[in-house]
Amino acid sequence: MPLQLNDVARRAGLGVGTVYRHFATPEALLETVAAPCLEALAAHGELALADTDPRRALEGFLTRTLEAQVTDASLAPVTAAPADALPRTWELKQSLRSAGSTLLDRAVRAGVVRADLTPADLLPLMCGIAHAVHVHGGNPDDRIDTAHRYLATLLGGLRAAPSNA
Repeated sequence: MPLQLNDVARRAGLGVGTVYRHFATPEALLETVAAPCLEALAAHGELALADTDPRRALEGFLTRTLEAQVTDASLAPVTAAPADALPRTWELKQSLRSAGSTLLDRAVRAGVVRADLTPADLLPLMCGIAHAVHVHGGNPDDRIDTAHRYLATLLGGLRAAPSNA
């Protein structure tokens, strides 16, 4: 069900005009709610880029991203949106895409993940795990553990096969 600013105003005990003065669209409100999570993920991406171990850096980044996906309900609709209402949202999403691409490229070059994995594969794979956790992850208290288990399975499949040299 789409976010309705009139409903937000009513539940917050505010006038509709007050809400519309601060948020021109429901998307702008949702992006504002998601901003702290996106900011934290972007900061973690920067830390991961500084890690000299390509596997650890990629796995840490993917783990933190998945944890955010299963704990912050605003993240999925904002990251899946075809357009962004706020310029800062676009910047943060671009930062995350760039960090993920760079981390994956480093891991591929180091031979620690499959060479056929592309940056375009990461988002659907992570979204798939997050969706599976939301549908099959049990009660909310168990979702992080379930997410870690599903991600560990995915990461095992992403590892490069040992060479037979």
